[in-house]
Amino acid sequence: MNNGAFENKVALVTGGSRGIGAAIGAAFAAQGAKVILASRKQEALDAATAEITAAGGEAVGIACHVGRSEEVERLFARIKEEYGRLDILVNNAATNPYFGPVIHAPESMFDKTFEINVKGYFLAAQQAAQIMVGQDTGGAIINIASIEGLTPSPMMGIYSMTKSAVIMLTKVMAKELAQANVRCNCVCPGLTETKFAKVLIDTPEIYQQYVDNAPMGRHAQPAEIVGAVLYFASEASSYTTGAVLTCDGGSSI
Repeated sequence: MNNGAFENKVALVTGGSRGIGAAIGAAFAAQGAKVILASRKQEALDAATAEITAAGGEAVGIACHVGRSEEVERLFARIKEEYGRLDILVNNAATNPYFGPVIHAPESMFDKTFEINVKGYFLAAQQAAQIMVGQDTGGAIINIASIEGLTPSPMMGIYSMTKSAVIMLTKVMAKELAQANVRCNCVCPGLTETKFAKVLIDTPEIYQQYVDNAPMGRHAQPAEIVGAVLYFASEASSYTTGAVLTCDGGSSI
């Protein structure tokens, strides 16, 4: 895309302080968008927004725990007050506190994972949609799921369940919001080099299994997920909603 593709658009990226979220936020800002990054820690957000502004972009960081409805409501109230609109939501905040068989998973780990990965996406998408349906231009909601939502890997069961729910949330909202010109699509990354995925990359037997299953023979960098998000956010995908796009080096073939 040429610079300015998202000129004057307002884009919110949750989980935007690092990894895939930070890369997405930087890409939107480089294309002229007014970017809002959200995550739990203001210090990390300040660092991410400083990088964007140093590169000439426009960004603000707002601390928000997406699993808590009162914090999500405050976030969107501020967006409405300061920007008066929202054109793009990228649901990216996620967690995976439990790594092991589901039969031994503590209930607390189940609750924590679903709180962020499913409830958090639902709350943010709900608030965003309520703004977008009142806009002549509609809007775009992009949910970052995972290939784990399509085919589960060993020891990743609870995380996989949440990502499968994200895929269905995307399809449900795509049907409900299509007439309001609000498009909802989903990106499913494969293993990507982030702090979040470090334990998988640094565990030789797990990493080797992934590489063996990926025709491209490697994991992804965060920047390699960005293009799919930009596509779904842009007019290039104006007739696309409810879609699920894998960015996984072919591992889901």
